[in-house]
Amino acid sequence: MSSPIWTPAALSSEAKAYKAKGWRLVEAQHRVSTLKLVDSLEDQLILENLIEATKPIVPLECRHLDYLLSTPFRYDAPYPHGSRFRRAGRTAGVFYAAEHPETALAEMAFYRLLFFADSPDTPWPSDAAEYTAFAVALDTGHALDLTIPPLSLDAANWTHLTDYSACQNLADAARQADVQIIRYQSVRDPHRRANVAVLHCAAFAQRQPVARQTWRMKLSATGVIALCEFPRSGVSFDKDAFANDDRIANMRWNRQ
Repeated sequence: MSSPIWTPAALSSEAKAYKAKGWRLVEAQHRVSTLKLVDSLEDQLILENLIEATKPIVPLECRHLDYLLSTPFRYDAPYPHGSRFRRAGRTAGVFYAAEHPETALAEMAFYRLLFFADSPDTPWPSDAAEYTAFAVALDTGHALDLTIPPLSLDAANWTHLTDYSACQNLADAARQADVQIIRYQSVRDPHRRANVAVLHCAAFAQRQPVARQTWRMKLSATGVIALCEFPRSGVSFDKDAFANDDRIANMRWNRQ
């Protein structure tokens, strides 16, 4: 597949205003996991600070943000694997989010299944995993929308399941054009709703998350079930939900 060529000047002329919430999932144990190692909140704070000191630094323009927002922009250490809009290596960070929590869940479900597809001898977990879905407020005048013309004319490149080279090239040019957000179609959400890639911390309208939900996700031989406590809702993905990706289509579902 030939990669489209979009220059920074051309992308700058396509930049538009964007204002919305973006949803992201993190494991619910992201802050309480250290509690089992200490006897007091004071000791936990000391431990958290020691752990924080070992991590790559947060860029200056992101240091005013809550750690949930700023963490993806830590890039002093090499990024181990490339993602859709970020190359592997010592590259600038990207905050990935979705316009709907169900889309964020689809993305998480896919990557959890991909882990098991790559580990055919690993048994399914016996318990459901707990996740925190949090929303961030986004507001920028410098956004690209890959779901509408003229950028949508290259949709086959933006939505390739495994080849991210075109998207990474676009992100490089977008940064040169001072683009802060790229809006694009999720290839994991069965309803093909939109994701966003935040390229710069200036796109965050508020320093803290603006909403939170608790989800429990259960993986098994029949697929994935996710339940939310409040507001009460659920979503499921059967064995065929991600079968358009050969890595999942060839999954060994029956395991201990």
